[in-house]
Amino acid sequence: MSDDETDAADHQGDAADHETDGPEHGAHPHREEFGEDPVGHARVGAGMTVGELLETYGEAGIGAADVHEAGDVLAEMFGNDDCTVFLSLAGAMVPAGMRGIVSELIRDGYVDALVTTGANLTHDTIEAIGGKHHHGRTHDPEKTAREHDEALREEGVDRIYNVYLPQEHFAEFEGHLREEVFPALDGEGSVSIAELCAELGRANAAVNEREGITEDAGVAAAAYESDVPVYCPAVQDSVLGLQAWMYGQTADFTLDALADMTELTDLAFDADDAGCLLVGGGVPKNFTLQTMLVTPRAYDYAVQITMDPPSTGGLSGATLEEARSWGKLETDARNASVYGDATVLLPLLVAAARERVE
Repeated sequence: MSDDETDAADHQGDAADHETDGPEHGAHPHREEFGEDPVGHARVGAGMTVGELLETYGEAGIGAADVHEAGDVLAEMFGNDDCTVFLSLAGAMVPAGMRGIVSELIRDGYVDALVTTGANLTHDTIEAIGGKHHHGRTHDPEKTAREHDEALREEGVDRIYNVYLPQEHFAEFEGHLREEVFPALDGEGSVSIAELCAELGRANAAVNEREGITEDAGVAAAAYESDVPVYCPAVQDSVLGLQAWMYGQTADFTLDALADMTELTDLAFDADDAGCLLVGGGVPKNFTLQTMLVTPRAYDYAVQITMDPPSTGGLSGATLEEARSWGKLETDARNASVYGDATVLLPLLVAAARERVE
């Protein structure tokens, strides 16, 4: 046998020995991170429920695996009777048609506190008293983008991406505030934003029923009727806040931006377990998370839906792992983040979680 043939035989012997090493054929002997958990393939079929769809997402990877994990955490949070649930709602969720999902979560006992924007409360009220948002378009192919929006302005139509809202609805909203909401607070001096939100919910429910509005009374009304507090830490950044300021110029009425802090932190302090569903970012997200900084505890569950990347360092895209470093999540908290359009993901996650719990 030649020297070359001897070397080849030795190499084959080494390879044969290597094949017998390790937990599986061809396995690397020093792997620590790798586990035997092969990716499967999602399956769909006629008649599948949303919960079954998310379950099969668990076989897949990348975004599908994240959505499955988020659904699992949300279901555990909703199913824990000892868990106080905070819902943070940012973005144009009401104009986009997510209003009913949120109000049903509140009415059915899945939410203990809502933190949202003045804009969502404004649009919620517009629908409660009979207004409607309408399907629109982001551009007109026969016009430039600027010409398209200039034409909408001339026609008295406001655009929220591909949703239109006639401006006369804002006039009706302002009249509703001045006739049904603010007078009940006049003479009270300084009131909390939560008290304003409760009064808004009461008035929305009353007008909705009195006028026979076919649309549901909505989020603020559901919170009022379910005794769920609504916090709106940046209410000034909305038509609701603007109108409150204008009314206060001639009335004994002003908003105390700090008055809600005691009630909110007491709610977190008294919770046996605490969980949060963060839809979008902005002020509602941080206001919800920072509540735990002044309590001896932190969130046990957290689910985040966002489209913002964490690499900018901004709050809206900050990961929940980053929140853990601040002490806003327990070290052993169950948390999951999904990146995508909340108008697509929120209904999917809520439907799957409710299916499992109910």
